[in-house]
Amino acid sequence: MNDLNYCPKCKSEKIEFKNNKWFCPDCKMVLYHNVATAVGVIIRDSENNYLFEVRMKEPKKGMLTIPGGFVDINERAEDAIIRECKEEIGLTIENPVFLRSFPNTYEYKDFVYKTCDFFFTVKLPSKYKNLYELLPDLTAEEDEVQNFKIIKINSPDEIDSLPIAFDSTIQILKYAAGNKNGN
Repeated sequence: MNDLNYCPKCKSEKIEFKNNKWFCPDCKMVLYHNVATAVGVIIRDSENNYLFEVRMKEPKKGMLTIPGGFVDINERAEDAIIRECKEEIGLTIENPVFLRSFPNTYEYKDFVYKTCDFFFTVKLPSKYKNLYELLPDLTAEEDEVQNFKIIKINSPDEIDSLPIAFDSTIQILKYAAGNKNGN
């Protein structure tokens, strides 16, 4: 997994990986393989309709996901989800409410990232009664989002039949579908 062929500090080819870190016996450099932080947001209406994106690129091109992405350096998770919604779907969201976090694996260009995905939910802006009214106002980020889908989910069991891109997204959707009281 994620083999390095040489030490990024001294260029030694003796670099070793164990216990979630790379170690160079020549220069004593230690490089930890820490998790990356990512965010996602559930946007649903009172009729149990959920907003999904169809992924435009790998990994998992053509599969369903929810708006989100990686947290930037020195950025709060709450600010990241607001930024990602604006970038990916053209929607300005307010007051994201934290739901849960789940671990995930994200493979991109032959490199495996272990992530901790923080999930939020938001209320629909008050000018929309449901997701179908919101849909025409969404703008897909050209290189990220192929299109949008609205899917009604009445129970957590229904999620298993959907082509959801990431395990952590499946987990949060099951949690949300079983938790009708929280938005």
